[in-house]
Parts: sequence; C-alpha cells; structure tokens
Amino acid sequence: MAEAAENSELSALKMENEQFECSADVNDSLPNDVEITEKDAQPTTETPNCSTVDTPKECVPFKVVFNKQKFDVEFDLDKTISQVKTGIEKIIGVPATMQKIMFKGLARDDMTLRELKVTKGAKMLVVGSTLTDVLSVSTPTGEDKDETKEAATSKEPLSQQKVHKKVLEKYNKPEDVLPGFQGKKYPLPSQPISGMYNKSGGKVRLTFKLELDQLWIGTKERTDKIPMNTIKAVVTEALEGHEDYHIMGIQLGTTEASRYWVYWVPAQYVDAIKDAILGKWQYF
Repeated sequence: MAEAAENSELSALKMENEQFECSADVNDSLPNDVEITEKDAQPTTETPNCSTVDTPKECVPFKVVFNKQKFDVEFDLDKTISQVKTGIEKIIGVPATMQKIMFKGLARDDMTLRELKVTKGAKMLVVGSTLTDVLSVSTPTGEDKDETKEAATSKEPLSQQKVHKKVLEKYNKPEDVLPGFQGKKYPLPSQPISGMYNKSGGKVRLTFKLELDQLWIGTKERTDKIPMNTIKAVVTEALEGHEDYHIMGIQLGTTEASRYWVYWVPAQYVDAIKDAILGKWQYF
C-alpha cells in the first residue's frame, strides 16, 4: 500500500512538472518584452458609457424614448443628465444642447442618474428637434427646389430671385413688423426680434440667449434652440424698395440647402445678429 501511494505521488509531481514546462514554452515563444500575466488572462468587458473591470462602476441599463422609438442604453449611475445627453446625441440625432430629458418631470442637467433614482429598465423621454425638423417648415418641394438651385448661383439681388420674390409677393409686409432703420446699427434688444416670417409664411421670432450661446428660433408650433457654434454662415441682403429691412439666411448645416430664411429683419439689427452668431471677425 505504501509503495502504491508513493507511485501515485510521483505521478502527480510528474504531471505538475509537465504543465509547468508547457507554460514556460508558451512564454518562450513570445517576444522577449512580452509576458503572459494574470491580468492578460482576465477577460474585460467594456461598454461605451461604462468603464472596464479595472475601474468598476455601477452601471444601469435603461431605455431612452424619442420620437416614439425606444433605444437601449447603459450609463454609470454617477453620470449627469448633461453627460447622458452628450452620450445619446449620435443615437437619436439631436444635439445635446437641443435635448430635454423627462424623468419624473424635467431632469436638470447637473443631476446624476443616482440622484434621480434611475433603475434597471427605467424609461426616459427625450424631447428635441433634429436639424431636419427645424428646416422642414421651409423645405422647398417640386418646382421650388429648382428655383432654390438657381438662386444659389444667381447674381441677382436676393429679393429679386424667383424663389424669394414669390415668398415676398405672397405674404407681403407683416402687419406687426418692427420699425426698420436703414444705415443704423443697434445692439441686440433685450426682448426677442419678432414681426418676421419664414419661407412658408410662418411667424418667426429670434431670441439670442448669449449666456447659453444659443439662438432660439421661435414659431407658433415650437421653439428650436440652436447652438450658435453650429451655425455655419449668415447671409443677409437689403430688400429692394424696402432697404430698412433685410432677407436673412441662417445656415444650420454644411450646405446652402440648410439655410433657414427669415424675411423682414430690421436693418439696424443685422450687424449685431452677425456679431452674436459668428463673431465680428468671421464674416469680413
């Protein structure tokens, strides 16, 4: 019996040595500066919004509801609503600055998911407008599309180009338009600039939230909050025969097709509007 036990113990030691030699062979086959470590052998898990196992965080999976669509997301409980907005803007196509998140009421940007008591499977409602939504009120269709292309290359004054002339003749001068002053330069007023309309004839007011670096484009239906640093250009020209007012194109995207046109902008505010949106040096 003693001899059998001794043989068994020797066999176990032999197997252990073989395993050690095999492990050494693996390390020997690697470059001299690479070693297999216990850390390398551990699987890691990582999501776009939660950290790896090296720095574990409490992550919570929940649903974001936007435009009747549901999106599954996962964030660290210590992330703020502002960080959540940034994290989902590519998913839903709405810039973070144009989002409102509703969770048991309006969620403040500085609140964390932990403070809001967000739990697994919870639903957050996101309200906001995409660039397409903002432009939809003045998107040309059919014949107007061809006229818009012609206008982009035309050297005619804006108010004489077919696409704009048609709008001006159809809706005329607004009854509630603010007084205009040619040759004057006024600072932005403290109240919204109103009494204007867009390409579809809808009433428009422009509010400049300088403390937020935002331009608010307000219509009867909604108010779109546009980060000023996303506006690519501002094109203006005096109306022929009414030089105390301007046509203004606010370019919200990368092409001229993304210009949001506003008619009957008081001339005295044009320079201040450009300064606020682009900075004084950008349009010279």
